[in-house]
Amino acid sequence: MRPVARMRSDFPAKFGIPRQSGLVQDLRSTVVFEPEFRNPDALRGIEGFSHLWLIWEFSQAVRDTWSPTVRPPRLGGNERVGVFATRSPFRPNPIGLSCVRLDRVELHTGQGPVLRVLGADLMDGTPIYDIKPYIPYADAYPEAREGFAPAPGRRLRAECPPGLLEQVPPDRREALLGVLECDPRPSYQEDPERIYGMSFAGMEVKFSVSGGVLTVREIRKTM
Repeated sequence: MRPVARMRSDFPAKFGIPRQSGLVQDLRSTVVFEPEFRNPDALRGIEGFSHLWLIWEFSQAVRDTWSPTVRPPRLGGNERVGVFATRSPFRPNPIGLSCVRLDRVELHTGQGPVLRVLGADLMDGTPIYDIKPYIPYADAYPEAREGFAPAPGRRLRAECPPGLLEQVPPDRREALLGVLECDPRPSYQEDPERIYGMSFAGMEVKFSVSGGVLTVREIRKTM
């Protein structure tokens, strides 16, 4: 197997990426195909689908060994469950699966045909092995059980002083606030004095969390 494309996103590092795809629909990313797959015919008809499945590699979690159990953050990072009962990146084969919304197809760019997608949870540069259309009648099961990973409850309220928010490009502001509202911290950390930092769209964003409110403390451009 070899990558057919790579993701271009606003996340140069893992910290801060939403824990599932679709949680922040304002996140914009681009699927850029590898040179040998830059054939517009390979995308013929794809614009008829609103959502796509991306099959990709946890490229920052590749290991020579594996463990039959892992500690999911949703369980506080202390309880072990079977690796095949989780979406942990630390797997025998580090393969990820994400459903994204197809925003548009651009066939003629400097990088060949590309897909503009929304709501992806992939780090910049992530290898993508395959792309398949999402089929609602076959892929959606609203009555499915959620196990120990139910839908997220109340989100944080993200507060960013106007002077800091103005440093963020207008087309990235809602996405950044959406990411922060999802609470980028590990689920078992609750230190109101701690200052966290995450990289997003060429910026370093520092914040603290107390009482369900996330407060942005600093935004600094890194590129």
